[in-house]
Amino acid sequence: MMLSLYRWATTLGGPAIRFYLDRRMARGKEDPERFGERLGRAGRPRPAGPVVWMHAASVGEAISVLPLIERVRAMRPDSAVLLTTGTVTSARLMAKRLPEGALHQFVPVDRVAYVRAFLDHWQPDLALWAESEFWPNLIGETAKRGVPIVLVNGRVSDRSFVRWRRHRKTIGKILGGFKLCLGQSQMDAERLGELGAPAVAAPGNLKLAAPPLPADPATLADLKAQVAGRPVWVAASTHAGEEALCGRVHRQLALSHPGLLTLIVPRHPDRGPGIAQELAAEGLVVARRSAGGAITAATDVYVADTIGELGLFYRLAGVAFIGKSLVPLGGQNPLEAACLDCAVLFGPHMGNFREIAARLKESGGAEEVADEAALVAVLGRLLTDGEARRGQGAAASAFAKAEARVLERIVGELAPFLEGLPAGKDGHARA
Repeated sequence: MMLSLYRWATTLGGPAIRFYLDRRMARGKEDPERFGERLGRAGRPRPAGPVVWMHAASVGEAISVLPLIERVRAMRPDSAVLLTTGTVTSARLMAKRLPEGALHQFVPVDRVAYVRAFLDHWQPDLALWAESEFWPNLIGETAKRGVPIVLVNGRVSDRSFVRWRRHRKTIGKILGGFKLCLGQSQMDAERLGELGAPAVAAPGNLKLAAPPLPADPATLADLKAQVAGRPVWVAASTHAGEEALCGRVHRQLALSHPGLLTLIVPRHPDRGPGIAQELAAEGLVVARRSAGGAITAATDVYVADTIGELGLFYRLAGVAFIGKSLVPLGGQNPLEAACLDCAVLFGPHMGNFREIAARLKESGGAEEVADEAALVAVLGRLLTDGEARRGQGAAASAFAKAEARVLERIVGELAPFLEGLPAGKDGHARA
């Protein structure tokens, strides 16, 4: 019943959907030059041969599937990989990061007419769905065409599990469109099975296989010269409320650590001007990267409000605080900092990365800070004790490298589907 109502609402609600999308475009959340892709109109021709369609919601999910895209291309070089995401930021990043043989499109809005136009053009032979983007029309229409769909790195948060258990019939029908659901953890796999997935497995978290974030060597050398030996820490992927907190932390620690430089990399770069204004109002000297600001001896806080440069700042700082974790929003991926030898700190709200966070703590590579006062205390200790800082960073790096084998297990689960892709020039849907 709920799925029928949803389908009816999205079919008849075309004008309302267009109004919503126009509002998003006015706020810079849609790309006007590629807006047709959100309506199912392709921005480029379909390549010849099999097409493996991967869908990842946004930046984090898209980065996590990059190693998988490379492996798919290595196993089936006759196939193309189509990656869809839903955000402007992820599209810009993927334009720089996608390997040869892969292309990006914006995912169509989940309206039947848009979905059918998308599928008519791309005619995918296999669909790999990342994490928890359960769009009913996209999944249902794809399954109707006989395209195998596999959920990769599936995640069911505590809140989602409680909600979906109240609507078992609905989520069961959606999950029934998947041939296989691969959970990030055993708990995720068990939850997917309980909610109605026909087949589940738990090969591990794909985020553990992500390669180190890139950094341009010349740019890194220039930034190191600007820092010139100052004590440095980075607050990465921060959200509203955390930047002001980091500013207060800086003011306290600067009393005992002369020359301290705080790097803030907001999760959403468009917030950069507001962050800089907020911190400057507190008396801090702030430079903003997107505005061309340089790090000088007087700079207290450097706001790195650019896309795809987080790898620079993890390499620049020996200590990294992971944002979205001192506010109750579920945290961000700590492994990106861990694999670049950072001593990792995060708050108590790491529900989106619960298993990784717990195991990283057990390895000695990370510490949890309960609040602002705890962040001041732990960060102050690590800035003072270089040996402890480097030891924690080394433990974090060792943990990240040891877990990279998860990719082999995931590829093993996907092998029958990849081997089943059609041979020859034209692929499944064009046969």
